[in-house]
Amino acid sequence: MQARIDTPAGREVYGQRFATVEPVFGNLRANKRLDRFTLRGCAKVNGQWTLYCLVQNIEKLANAGYAA
Repeated sequence: MQARIDTPAGREVYGQRFATVEPVFGNLRANKRLDRFTLRGCAKVNGQWTLYCLVQNIEKLANAGYAA
């Protein structure tokens, strides 16, 4: 993996990660306070994760002007 990242193409692809993926996890952790899951069991944790993802996407749509 280190060899892939050290190439110019690898740095470009890895650099895009900070613009697309990392802010979502930062927002969920800092603003939504998702430090840990409060439920137990795979199905319940998946449901809780889906709920947080839905909230994230609805807020993105509302901030983009899709709110009625």
